Formats: sequence, C-alpha cells, structure tokens
Amino acid sequence: MKAYVFPGQGAQFTGMGKDLYDNHASARALFEQANEQLGFDIAKIMFEGTAEELKQTKVTQPAVFLHSVILAKTMGDAFKPDMVAGHSLGELSALTATNCLKFEDGLNLVSKRALAMQAACEIQSSTMAAILGLTDDVVEQVCKEVKGTVVAANYNCPGQLVISGAVPAVEEACERLKAAGAKRALILPVGGAFHSPLMEPAREELAAAIEATEFSKPICPIYQNVTTFALNNTDDIKTNLIYQLTAPVKWTQSIQEMIKDGANEFIEVGPGRALQGMIKKIEREVTTSSATIE
Repeated sequence: MKAYVFPGQGAQFTGMGKDLYDNHASARALFEQANEQLGFDIAKIMFEGTAEELKQTKVTQPAVFLHSVILAKTMGDAFKPDMVAGHSLGELSALTATNCLKFEDGLNLVSKRALAMQAACEIQSSTMAAILGLTDDVVEQVCKEVKGTVVAANYNCPGQLVISGAVPAVEEACERLKAAGAKRALILPVGGAFHSPLMEPAREELAAAIEATEFSKPICPIYQNVTTFALNNTDDIKTNLIYQLTAPVKWTQSIQEMIKDGANEFIEVGPGRALQGMIKKIEREVTTSSATIE
C-alpha cells in the first residue's frame, strides 16, 4: 500500500517549485492564484529568494504548502494514495492534496496559521531543541522535572525527539539531558515554542478559522499528528487540526500505525527528503522515495 507524506516547516529551499511553474500550465495557474490570494509574489520568493527571505514566517509555511500541494495536483491521476500523513504544517498540505480542503481554503488556513504562530511567539521568549540518543521516556521525565514550560514536541523517529518551551526551561532541560546521556541537545534556530502550551493563543485564533471552513471527506484516510490513527471523518479531522498547535507531533507513532495498517511504500510530496530519513529510522524495510511527475 502507498502512503504519501507531506513535510513541514524547515524543508524549504530556494528554487522550490520552479520546475513545476516552468513546465506545467496547471501548476503555473495555481502559483499565480496563490500570489493573488496572499497579496504578494510568493512564487518569486520561492524561486529566487534568499534563505533569509524564505525563513520569514508569512512565507515559509505557505511556500512549503504550495510546493507540496501543487506537486500533488500536477501529478493528476498518478497521485493515488491509500493513506496520507503530514508533519505539522504538512497535515494541511495532506488535507488539501486529498480534497478534504479546497486549494484556496487550505492556503488561507496555512497563512492564518503562520501569522497566528508568529504572534504567539512574540508574547514570550521561547524556543525548541533537538535531543538525540535518548529514549522518549527519559526525555519526557526530564521535561517534567524542569520548572517552567518545556514539553516533548516532535517525536520524529527513535532517538530523535524535539522539545519545546520557554527559553530558560529548554536550556535547563538540555543540560539535564546531556547529563542523562544525550548524544546531542541542540537549540534550534526557530522563532518559538511550536507544539507546546505556549501556542495556546495561536490555537484559539486558528480554531475560529478552522470552524468557519468547509471540510469534505478526503479521498483516503489521514493519520493525524494528534491521534496517529486512520481518520476520514471531517469533524474529527477539524478537532485534531485545532489541537495540533499545542499538542506534540507524534510522527514515529503515526508511521508505525500506517505500517501496521499495510503501508510498505512511502512517497514524500514536497521539498526535501527529511521525512524519508525519519521513516527509514522507524522501519528500515519499507520503500521510500520523492514524488515526481512522469
């Protein structure tokens, strides 16, 4: 069974999507629709912008979303997923690619999500850190022992867990985790504490936008970050999407669930190959590849 997976923030690179724009009229039309909807030339930044320009919050999330969704749409009938999942932001890409969300509605939610998360980041100094070489339970326990807000945020693959929270709490957790045997405890260059309780203001803002958006039944089950198991009920999908901003990304558990349900081929749709690397660390026997247009 084929599982299509969609990357999140951090996968962006200069030149992303330019081949689609140059070679496919349908893709070009979607890029131009996005430029008009967002009110700025995001395609130009994607194709020619510096790494610094691509890192702007209002650009990064829509850029990764657009590359993924337009690639899936341009694949046409070749895009035949038995199941899908998206890493954080990638969940909105997955929902749009599977027709649960209309293109313009998906882009609208991604744009609002990015701006709401940026606003939440400005309320309190916060960050994230990658912890390598420890079991999940050790990381979770250390986070509980630290005063202040710090939680497990991204369960990327065995031995790689990202923590998130207030700067002093994350720094203290890193020191304790190194002492507990972590190979690395690396503060990440991000603007805030994504997937932690500090994103509550963003969650509240996005909840209203999600509730006001029409969702349709997707063409296949989606394995969401919050719950990890197969879903195609729109009410459940909406609820999980709302809570995703403050809940951890259970990527390891989602991939394990997809494999248990029959997935043996994982195709990454969008920029980069980060998800393929994570999936191989979760289960070496599955096939991984990047989505291409024949």
